[in-house]
Amino acid sequence: MNPFAQPANQNQRPLSGKLAENIMHFARVLREAGIPVGPGAVLDALDAAMAGALRTREDFYWTLHAVFVKRRDQRELFDQAFHVFWKKPKMLEQLMQLFFHQVSRDAGEKARKAGFRRLAEAMFDARENHSAQREKKDDIEVDASFTASAEEVLRAKDFEQMTVAEQAEARAAIARLRLYRSEEMTRRWQRAIAAPAIDMRRTLKGSLRAGGHFIDLKRREKKWHEPPLVVLCDISGSCSSYSRMFLHFLHAITNDRDRAHVFLFGTRLTNVTRELKRRDIDEAMAKVSAAVKDWSGGTRIGTSLREFNYKWARRVLTQGAQLLIMTDGLDREDTATLRHEMERLRRQSKRIVWLNPLLRYDGFEAVAGGIRVMMPYVDEFRPVHSLDSLRDLAAALAVPAAPAHDPKLWLRKTLN
Repeated sequence: MNPFAQPANQNQRPLSGKLAENIMHFARVLREAGIPVGPGAVLDALDAAMAGALRTREDFYWTLHAVFVKRRDQRELFDQAFHVFWKKPKMLEQLMQLFFHQVSRDAGEKARKAGFRRLAEAMFDARENHSAQREKKDDIEVDASFTASAEEVLRAKDFEQMTVAEQAEARAAIARLRLYRSEEMTRRWQRAIAAPAIDMRRTLKGSLRAGGHFIDLKRREKKWHEPPLVVLCDISGSCSSYSRMFLHFLHAITNDRDRAHVFLFGTRLTNVTRELKRRDIDEAMAKVSAAVKDWSGGTRIGTSLREFNYKWARRVLTQGAQLLIMTDGLDREDTATLRHEMERLRRQSKRIVWLNPLLRYDGFEAVAGGIRVMMPYVDEFRPVHSLDSLRDLAAALAVPAAPAHDPKLWLRKTLN
């Protein structure tokens, strides 16, 4: 007998059994796994069940999907959570292996199973671990005098290896991150009370009102302005784990600066500056997810840069703009297009900073063709895989290029 079927004449009767309780528990699992599920969504799911809409398992799946899933990037996690929570044995075994670290995997497989790990932590209540620790507390003594604090470990931890709780702490830390400001002198002048330069035009004009008897010297000084910041962020499958966290950093920058422009690219280019301007981070991320159609897809760096140079470069790369490019440089197209577009960006930008997640590896070398093509046209080559790297980037935007991050260092390693 189908457990989800409801008699036609009992549409408004209260739910029997454990279905209502399980729906609420399922919503709690989704919330802990990273999907924002509020009380209103839970009430909508219960109303759908009471209305008799859950007649088959497929109806049950799509009803909860329509209620709980609000963004495109939440679909895969919801699908995993649904099949695990409503008793799919094979996936439960995979979750148990991931949760208790019984199987060792390489970095690529860990990245593919990141959603399973976060879901496992949401499924298995942490209170069981706390109770086991309390039982052993009297027997075990730990000397932590020379161990790193949790905050230090979190700052240096790779975004891809963070748990759900650690990702939430990292997002909160990014919101508190200090954003440094920098200003540059322009060729324009502005009025000033005490300045060494005399404004002869205003001085002569003011002397006419006094009939030429007395001349009050008017002063002027150079104007200062903050250069525009333009960001091109790769959201392909190889960078998705880092671009999602990097977007929180870009949200803070966009709301802190007057002239900041953010573009996302995978197989196409999308301008998300307006979406990130919203003060509420959850609303901003929801708008970005709805605007972008190529999350976690392929990579066409050269084509995306060509579209940017053709449509947007003359509008945003002005007045000494700084350009940030966040990508791993693994382009699937011909490198000739990428080289031509990087040359154009070099001529229009005062400073280009390349943020590469692959720098998290100590033995990184510029071997891929796309990486070697982009290297000669950038001023700095920086990592973007942890809170420490984002903190260093925020400070670096306010100072000149650092010699320690000169891309020529990695090119020499490759040539040698």
